[in-house]
Amino acid sequence: MNIIGPDALVFGVDDIAACTEFLTEFGLKPIDVTDKGGFFEALDGTGIEIRHRDDPSLPTPLPTPTMLRQQIYGVQSTADLDAIEAELSKDRRVTRLADGSLETTDVFDFALKFQVTKRRELVMEAEKINAPGAPAQRAPNELGIYPGMPAAPRSLSHTVLFVPDQQKGAEWYVERLGFVITDILVPAGPFLRPKANDDHHTLFFIQTPEYMKGIEHLAFHMGGPTELMVAGSRLARKGFQSFWGPGRHKFGSNWFWYFNSPLGTHFEYDADMDKHDDSWVARQAPMSPQGTQMFLFEWRQRWSPGPGPEGITEGEDTPE
Repeated sequence: MNIIGPDALVFGVDDIAACTEFLTEFGLKPIDVTDKGGFFEALDGTGIEIRHRDDPSLPTPLPTPTMLRQQIYGVQSTADLDAIEAELSKDRRVTRLADGSLETTDVFDFALKFQVTKRRELVMEAEKINAPGAPAQRAPNELGIYPGMPAAPRSLSHTVLFVPDQQKGAEWYVERLGFVITDILVPAGPFLRPKANDDHHTLFFIQTPEYMKGIEHLAFHMGGPTELMVAGSRLARKGFQSFWGPGRHKFGSNWFWYFNSPLGTHFEYDADMDKHDDSWVARQAPMSPQGTQMFLFEWRQRWSPGPGPEGITEGEDTPE
């Protein structure tokens, strides 16, 4: 089963206008968005779909407060859809839609959809760095940062779910869908990646009581740490609340910056995640600040270490 990773996440929300504002300011492109909802797209075509929570076309909600209604996974070919249908229909209902995609549920009743991926191939440069002892990546007079530089989410990276039994969940995704465990935070749960994706993780479980079942956060890949810092700083200046970060995780090595959102979950910018193949041996570490982050900063509105020059106050939109 050549599952690539999440193509989209679908939410049933309370406030379409507030969610539209947040998703747009986060950097996603609105596609056919109306007062009934719509799609918000990253540069590769992955993204977030919102509709009002009472929209009858949405999948049945979980019996918890989560607004997540469906996770849509992209696969490489129709043969992969056939293989998934054959496997999962052994013990659960799998519905084949007119476009060939599949709808079903996982072991925790999260709604899943599988489709031939709608991701577009990106041909873009990664962040360039200059370092003593190594060839310069930026040419003379080529700036590493400048006012107005683009900093848009490139791709939907991963989801983190609250589940009542992380071991049961890991076994189901590994045995039924071919996911691979890369690392484990004890007692929270495992990081997983599908076999057709070499990112450190596209899925992570955190064990919680049943009444908390839902999505804890989702993440989008940025082009590098600088893009992450620029996008996060811009979002914070617009009044959206930083939740955790910026910083850098140990497992996955990815930079992170999380924000609260009106979709009932945290949104994360991430950048520079590790890649793994089947020779990798999973590590274990305790779920703690020391186990989850290599370092952590806290965003504050500051012009400089001291007071700004006359006429400039903290929080003004000075050049990044």
